[in-house]
Amino acid sequence: MSEVSPVVAAQQQQQQQQQQQQQQQQQQQQQQQEAAAAAAAAAAAAAAAAAVPRLRPPHDNRTMVEIIADHPAELVRTDSPNFLCSVLPSHWRCNKTLPVAFKVVALGEVPDGTVVTVMAGNDENYSAELRNASAVMKNQVARFNDLRFVGRSGRGKSFTLTITVFTNPPQVATYHRAIKVTVDGPREPRRHRQKLDDSKPSLFSDRLSDLGRIPHPSMRVGVPPQNPRPSLNSAPSPFNPQGQSQITDKSIES
Repeated sequence: MSEVSPVVAAQQQQQQQQQQQQQQQQQQQQQQQEAAAAAAAAAAAAAAAAAVPRLRPPHDNRTMVEIIADHPAELVRTDSPNFLCSVLPSHWRCNKTLPVAFKVVALGEVPDGTVVTVMAGNDENYSAELRNASAVMKNQVARFNDLRFVGRSGRGKSFTLTITVFTNPPQVATYHRAIKVTVDGPREPRRHRQKLDDSKPSLFSDRLSDLGRIPHPSMRVGVPPQNPRPSLNSAPSPFNPQGQSQITDKSIES
């Protein structure tokens, strides 16, 4: 075997070193790419976590119970575990101010300024007309200024409320059979009205009772003396034959 010349050996050694350097550079580039991808994934996850409001788990109802206890007979649960809303009257007149301002309460952290809207509908009126149906979240509460139901729900039917909270992504809560809206609003039953009318005394009976309480002065009523009835023979009359005979006799004597 021929011995390798020193020049060739030096060239081979240099080539091996270059190959090792290239491999090291490739490994470093791959590690940098992997680190960049991991950093990008972490940044995306952090951005998504910041965009979506942090909500309490559905099974943690302690805070919900406390909030409802703080507002007795004012708040009701929706089908979403993250939101409560005000209790609406079961029957109301269209285009009339509600007795209490309608509110939506968030159980999680919703940023201030988040827009909240309300829609109402049923199978007869799928999108009823509303007034002042949008509000802005502040301190986890969206208070609607004079929310009014203009559209009617129909006889014997109620509206279902759809509450949309425009977070990223938006969240929707539903309040089923929330309110019945008619032209006249709630009225007393006819039988109840008849009983009330029967229980009220009439004006004429009141006047009679008032007259009965007025004291009257005692009055003596005297019977006028009756004149004795004149006899039939005391005065001549055309129907008295004696009178006629007397007159004829006097006229003859004269």
